[in-house]
This record gives sequence, structure tokens and C-alpha cells, in this order.
Amino acid sequence: MSTEPTPEPGAHPALDRQDIAHLARLARLAVTDEELDRFAGQLGAVLDAVARVQRADAGDVVPTTHAVPLTNVLRPDVVTPSLPRDVVLAGAPAADEDRFRVPRILGEEE
Repeated sequence: MSTEPTPEPGAHPALDRQDIAHLARLARLAVTDEELDRFAGQLGAVLDAVARVQRADAGDVVPTTHAVPLTNVLRPDVVTPSLPRDVVLAGAPAADEDRFRVPRILGEEE
């Protein structure tokens, strides 16, 4: 028994192997002839599901960004002492004027 989704017969008559091959090229996917046939059926099933959702009467549903209310779960910021600058820079491979010295990248000028 196959678990592959099957579209309703004739649901997407315009969706053919050429359409799937075009989509595969756009996505830079290499697909076999067997996969073209299988993907056509799968994509047809997805398009059918989207069409069914679009037919749902949602006129009285308030738009929302999330199904349940969310609250911020971050802890409050607390100021704590940090290491002194000279201690931190002492562990650096190179330092210059109280800053870390790193190699130049991307051809930046000084």
C-alpha cells in the first residue's frame, strides 16, 4: 500500500511532466523520469490541499500571528562586573590601542 498522496482525478490537468521538469530546473534539482511522474502526483495533491484550505469560510476569523498568546520569557538584564580590559587584552594574540588587533580582510584600507 502506497503512502504517496494522490490527487483527485483531473484536479490539475494543466500540471504535467513539463511543468514539473521546469520547476525542477528552477530549483536546480536533477530528477529522473520516474521522479517526474511521482512528483507530478505529489505536487497535485499539495495544490488540491491548498485549494481546499482556500475554500474554507474564514470571513469571521480574526487575523492573528500566533494561535496562542505569547509572553516574553527572557530573564531581566542584570549588570555584573566584567574582566578588566588589560586582563582581557593580555590573552589576545595581538593588541593595539586597547583593542584586539586582527588581520586585515577583504582588501580594506587602513
